[in-house]
Amino acid sequence: MLETSASRPVQGDAYELILEAIDVGIYKPGSRLVESELAERFGVSRTPIREALQRLETQSLLTRDGRSLIVASLDHNQMAELYVVRTELEGLAARLAAQHASIEEINVLQQMIDADRERVLDAAALARSNKRFHKQLHLASHNRFLVQQLDLVYRSMALLATTSLAVEGRGPVALDEHQAIVSAISDRDGSAAHEAVKRHLSEAFVTRLKHDAGAQAW
Repeated sequence: MLETSASRPVQGDAYELILEAIDVGIYKPGSRLVESELAERFGVSRTPIREALQRLETQSLLTRDGRSLIVASLDHNQMAELYVVRTELEGLAARLAAQHASIEEINVLQQMIDADRERVLDAAALARSNKRFHKQLHLASHNRFLVQQLDLVYRSMALLATTSLAVEGRGPVALDEHQAIVSAISDRDGSAAHEAVKRHLSEAFVTRLKHDAGAQAW
């Protein structure tokens, strides 16, 4: 029986599958990606895999090591640059959310925080829900162009091999910071929401730097 166009995997599917695998840590910075292995893992033909790898390379998520493609890594300066951009864009998202978010959207953000307090000791689960929280925050800005740019930033965040939430004691503090953001949005205080995001991401960056330097016990 012939495959229909609806049932055939497309390049976009392969791209999303590989990106998700990088994001969840199946493929970490430095991991070598092989077309045949990826095609077998995801049940996709090699042509869309090849196209997806080319797209990821163009976006600097993959890099060349001789003839091989490997997952890129971020050096110290690149990580700092990424946090600068993320902070400015996400701060703007919070400011706009304070103006435009519906009551229902604010309630969802609050419910996410409440649920996360129940999983605060599970760093992996908290990291996954943290991404959902920030995505919901972006959507609450009601600015599609800003959301698109933040999606690009978060793709690059996948190249960070660890999460700051894995550092002991960071989880509860991060949730308190999330609460400050949502409280400011609920109060319709755009400036306070913007500042709360800046404090949150600054603390996350400092935590990551200490973790990467092996200096958690400062």
